[in-house]
Amino acid sequence: MTTAQHTVEKIGGTSMSNYEAVRDNIIVGQRTKDDLYQRIFVVSAYGGVTDELLEHKKTGEPGVYALFADAESDWAWGDDLTKLIQFLTDFNGELFEDPMLKQQADQFITDRIEGVRGCLIDLQRLCSYGQFQLEEHLLTVREMLAGIGEAHSAFNTALKLQQEGINARFVDLTGWRDSELLPLDEKLKQAFDNVDLTRELPIVTGYAQCKEGLMRTFDRGYSEMTFSRVAVITHAREAIIHKEYHLSSADPKIVGEDKVVPLGRTNYDVADQLANLGMEAIHPRAGKGLRQNEIPLRVMNTFEPEHTGTLITGDYISETPQVEIVAGAKGVFAIEVFDQDMQGEPGSDRKILDVLSRFKVRFMSKDTNANTITHYVDTTLKHVKRVVKALEQEFPNAEISTRKVALVSAIGSDMKVPGILARSVKSLADREISVLAVHQCMRQVDIQFVIDEDNYEQAIVALHGALIEPHNHEYAIVAASIE
Repeated sequence: MTTAQHTVEKIGGTSMSNYEAVRDNIIVGQRTKDDLYQRIFVVSAYGGVTDELLEHKKTGEPGVYALFADAESDWAWGDDLTKLIQFLTDFNGELFEDPMLKQQADQFITDRIEGVRGCLIDLQRLCSYGQFQLEEHLLTVREMLAGIGEAHSAFNTALKLQQEGINARFVDLTGWRDSELLPLDEKLKQAFDNVDLTRELPIVTGYAQCKEGLMRTFDRGYSEMTFSRVAVITHAREAIIHKEYHLSSADPKIVGEDKVVPLGRTNYDVADQLANLGMEAIHPRAGKGLRQNEIPLRVMNTFEPEHTGTLITGDYISETPQVEIVAGAKGVFAIEVFDQDMQGEPGSDRKILDVLSRFKVRFMSKDTNANTITHYVDTTLKHVKRVVKALEQEFPNAEISTRKVALVSAIGSDMKVPGILARSVKSLADREISVLAVHQCMRQVDIQFVIDEDNYEQAIVALHGALIEPHNHEYAIVAASIE
């Protein structure tokens, strides 16, 4: 394998659902046959499939995993698996016109799902005995189910490309019937040892079974970790993520397509701030590996392949201090602990963090003063109630309150702009938006405003108008290249 000539590219689920766009805009495009290779594609499951396998990412509606984990559901998960087979084979019918290829694709995914069904029935039977507890195996079940989605999309894509004369190679990292459990890096080295990138186009599952257990740390962000480690292990020249939208100065649906501009360059620090708000360019842990190995990351729009996209590197700093992007998150819960006993007593924050960790609740920001600590968390109301109940036991004399809010951030690689805070607050005040809290670190890469949830979109528009639109001419997109 030739070092530093190839790229590793990740294709998201929404893009994957449109095979023609993926083939015409990403895989083939204007390339000659010789230019098709020296690329590795790490693919997500088709849009909506992981929701059916696990649970709906936004609504929480149970999928196969959630039904299996619920002891009261009995065999509801089995019915859901049967529906899943129909759903996925229907998808195959839309993708494959050739009945022989459809049969091959149907056989592949049906065998996988029926294998999982048999495994889950055996596990349920085993756990009917007191010596075996189902809870101890649920993470493994979750990983096994998640891998079905990526195996389905990767197998189909490789099969379809082969039919069209491209030497695609299905690389299955899901561990299906593997005899040993390897660390992720070792598994990837083995998988690519015999791949000839000069003449083969690997289509790789975004889920990889490994000793570390990707879902333990990343849950549904596992495909980005696989993508990142593939780039590092194979010494890629560049890592590329294909999404269904540009990484822009704000959400065009809120601010207006005529007012936002795609970012030409930014750095991994900005990407981390976006990830904290749930608007991931890449998961921070996945970005860390690329940054440490000096592999640039490019975020591209699947549906505008001629655009150079956004290049993210570790060393980039904007030529003039400025705000690059305004982003935010709605549906955030503020959990406020007010306790006069905190004054001068260390350890209160650690107790709160222990409770959040126990319930696997991620906090996005926090503020403190002498007797109050507030954490802004990204979770459901059910989890908030559990956290509050636990905090009441930890702090029996405290007043604990919750409130639903929104976070809106101005973010940039260098925001050392005199008066930027005053301009930001004025833009919100001009629209009669009350600021509930403000956070600004000395690192000067973001300013975060906590506001009432009802004012979320107005605040995005106000900050973008005050901090970015006057300088839009500075965002002229140039072809981002590495010397």
